[in-house]
Amino acid sequence: MDKYAIISVSDKTGVLPFAKALVERFGYTILSTGGTARFLQESGVPVTLVEAHTGFPEMMDGRLKTLHPKIHGGILCDRDIPSHVESASQAGIALIDVIVVNLYPFEQTIAKPGVTDKEAIENIDIGGPSLLRGAAKNHRHVSVITDPADYDRLIEALDNGADLRSLRRELAAKVFDHTARYDRIIADYFASSADQPAPGSIAGLPEVFSISGKRADILRYGENPHQQAALYGNFHERFHQIQGKQLSFCNILDVTAAANLIGEFQEPTLAILKHTNPCGVATAESLAAAWDAAFETDKQAPFGGIIVVNRTVDEELCERIRQIWCEIIIAPGFDAYSLERFGKKKDLRLLEARQVPDPASLLDIRSVAGGFLVQEADNRRYGKEGFRVVTERQPTQEEWNSMLFGWKVVKHVKSNAIVYTKGTRTLGIGAGQMSRVDSSKVAVWKAGEACLDLKGSAMISDALIPFPDGLIAAADAGATSCIQTGGSVRDDQVIQAANERGMAMVFTGYRHFKH
Repeated sequence: MDKYAIISVSDKTGVLPFAKALVERFGYTILSTGGTARFLQESGVPVTLVEAHTGFPEMMDGRLKTLHPKIHGGILCDRDIPSHVESASQAGIALIDVIVVNLYPFEQTIAKPGVTDKEAIENIDIGGPSLLRGAAKNHRHVSVITDPADYDRLIEALDNGADLRSLRRELAAKVFDHTARYDRIIADYFASSADQPAPGSIAGLPEVFSISGKRADILRYGENPHQQAALYGNFHERFHQIQGKQLSFCNILDVTAAANLIGEFQEPTLAILKHTNPCGVATAESLAAAWDAAFETDKQAPFGGIIVVNRTVDEELCERIRQIWCEIIIAPGFDAYSLERFGKKKDLRLLEARQVPDPASLLDIRSVAGGFLVQEADNRRYGKEGFRVVTERQPTQEEWNSMLFGWKVVKHVKSNAIVYTKGTRTLGIGAGQMSRVDSSKVAVWKAGEACLDLKGSAMISDALIPFPDGLIAAADAGATSCIQTGGSVRDDQVIQAANERGMAMVFTGYRHFKH
């Protein structure tokens, strides 16, 4: 009996030796279409066009190719049911044992700048998912491959005469994962480009929300060695690792936090983070000057920390960083000198930031008991427009600069968060305390340890200041201005305390709480 395999792929990686092995070693007839057929024929692999096999021409600009009973009957026929086999025989349907398909590149298409809706829709595969799902359903008799990494596995199993049932079931599971993700991307595209959200949906958050991603890496462990962990999605496309050990679970969280923080700034900026919290941030005329100011904020925490910049790392910055031990440096680029010098520290991880996502497109997803929470990322952009000065004294321009800089930073500090800034640098950061006063005390203590004078500084609070004591403590430390959310039932008392101390205070009307 003739043996048939359908091969129709957009990704040609590894398909040629695979097709040759099926034909030359196992006697398969290859059925194919379009570009795949041409590629195999030009490479010396005999191919039968699907339209020759079915007797029905390809039409409608390729929309109608494989949707035919001779194809789907050959795939879906259950060889263990005599009536199925008899029906196939009477209809002249040859049984098809191998399906190799990867789908039209819809995700890559919609990622192109300026892609049109027509182009996107033409890259929605119809026949491919039908072939895959049919073969996966009938996996007891049909081997189905959508991932080029599985070509050698099937050839090896055929070579060894192995029982294919276990492998076929595993491959079938991969198919349904693949088609589910493919459909999810298409659904998200339609939802995001709709003029009006669907009933039951809100902007950016559909009524039905699913998460899908291909495993990109198996990590050594999770947050702790006894926890298994893996990375899914295209993180490595966004952050190209130039050197160093494999990134850990915690490293990846830190890198993400660092990228989100540095994305707030356009001028040369450097940030140092530890456990996703910034411990020093500064904007300056050069990265070396930014390092000096950021590192001065906290000279202990940067050891073993994460450094992120928004300019190419040059010789001057490289020599400063080399004085300490750090885990990761993230930058849009590294000059030849820094690559050579950092290359001597084999464990140091260097990451080139290639694709920084638009914050407006991000969602924050967290697992909870029985499900997960989804929210828009905290991506609000702002100037002082819309902010309200609530004290008798107006802020000076220098105080405005300090407050606006700090308002960008505090957004990335775990709550309760208090940040002291002056100009475009941090002086002290207090993160994650159970009370806002405690966070302020930590920030003041950190500044004191670094011998930084808080006189004339701005106090930044990620949320409202509920009692005057927090503001009074800031004034006692030397702060002359404060920016906070406002909205406390005791706002009048807090404003009064500021006025009594000659402070300028601004209410934003919204908070940057980071739980």
